[in-house]
Amino acid sequence: MRQLLVCLVAVSLATVAHLTPASAAALRPNIVFFLIDDLGNTDVSYHGGEIKTPNIDRLAAAGAKLEAFYVQPVCSPTRAALMTGRYPMRHGLQVGVVRPWAQYGLPLAERTLAQALQEVGYVTAICGKWHLGHFAPEYLPTRRGFTHQYGHYNGMIDYFTHERDGGFDWHRDDKVNRDQGYSTVLIGNECVRLIEQQDAAKPLFLYVPFNAPHTPLQALPEHLKLYEHIENKQRRTYCAMVHAVDEQIGRIAAAIEKRGLTSNTLLLFSSDNGGPLAQGATNGKLRAAKGTLYEGGVRVPAFATWPGHIQPGITINEPLHMVDWFPTLLKLVGAKTDQPLSPDGLDLWPVLTAGAKSPHDAILLNTTPKNGALRMGDWKLVVGGNLADGDEGAAPTPAATPDAPKKGKKAKAADPKVAVDGVQVELFNLAEDPSEKTNLAAKHPEKVKELRARLEAFAKQAVPPKSAPKTADFKSPKVWGEKD
Repeated sequence: MRQLLVCLVAVSLATVAHLTPASAAALRPNIVFFLIDDLGNTDVSYHGGEIKTPNIDRLAAAGAKLEAFYVQPVCSPTRAALMTGRYPMRHGLQVGVVRPWAQYGLPLAERTLAQALQEVGYVTAICGKWHLGHFAPEYLPTRRGFTHQYGHYNGMIDYFTHERDGGFDWHRDDKVNRDQGYSTVLIGNECVRLIEQQDAAKPLFLYVPFNAPHTPLQALPEHLKLYEHIENKQRRTYCAMVHAVDEQIGRIAAAIEKRGLTSNTLLLFSSDNGGPLAQGATNGKLRAAKGTLYEGGVRVPAFATWPGHIQPGITINEPLHMVDWFPTLLKLVGAKTDQPLSPDGLDLWPVLTAGAKSPHDAILLNTTPKNGALRMGDWKLVVGGNLADGDEGAAPTPAATPDAPKKGKKAKAADPKVAVDGVQVELFNLAEDPSEKTNLAAKHPEKVKELRARLEAFAKQAVPPKSAPKTADFKSPKVWGEKD
């Protein structure tokens, strides 16, 4: 890993290349995308967190840190945004996650990132959490563009037994797999194996959506020992789980280095949503947590690293969104970008490599029948953003109940309160107020009007949200993704 760091950091400004589409298509870099589950904004040590993440830190330092990178408030919608480059309100996935019993998934009409990369010769693999539908074979990863699949379908599983609600959920190439061990380590093992066996003449897209540190909070004893000084049990376990992810990322990066693939591998990193404070995460000064439209719910740690093409050690504060990776990567490798269902994402490569401004005049953070949020430049509008119990506050402290979070009080909106048609409206200037403490809606009604018009325009394009109420007679299958 030390050798990898030297290789990455040694790249100077003079050698950073700004690829044209033609030269990029000729190179066709390997692409490794690390998507971490429920990682808080200050739960990487390069953001000042207490968790030891040396491998993540080194890779981030070797590339561009994306400090205004946005995702969706919860798991499945972010994964849909990455896979399609389209806002989840176009999939009907804007409200929540794909439940175990759901009879739907990412719509089959969507062209996925894996399919697009496969079209131009990539070997495509997913190692980790899918969470975009498993009720029918057509929705499984190997039918959505992945050459290889390893991991689980549901949003959460037991890290040791690989079960969800009594059903087994661990698969290889969409068939039941009985590998034993801690899921984070198994994911790392599989990634290393794939890299070691990869034909160097073929480009690889390796999508690594770790399920950690999502609940259930379960960690390996050797990692718990490293954080035994933390009194709160939830926080201690959460830290140990993130530590395990960092170790596996280090192993994967070392495998890339060992194969001599570092110079032609683009490494991408992001959390899928903000940290859940009630489960041990921290979001620093960002307001609120996972499941909300405030910065703590949708603004996450992210970076992009590629020696010789992305300048090392830079910080980018331009607003970007997960949907942007789809068109960016397609253009980068020379894949077809014209398609019936147009992406919402925009090419962010000039932002990464040439100091360009964000390609967005507006970024949709979400729109649902009950709420929505939009960012335009430094301005952010949140409509109907009342927080649910327990969504806002600090990370657990020793004074908190160690085994379970205390139920929080209803969070207060930033004052002064402004309501339009009975719905709470909040306006923030994120350049001056990144913690969203001061609601400027009453002071800038014209700005509210401008942003709300854009938000309503998006809302009119949204399809009805899908839902999956659990029926009384539902029984978990013996193996998820299979019919008993």
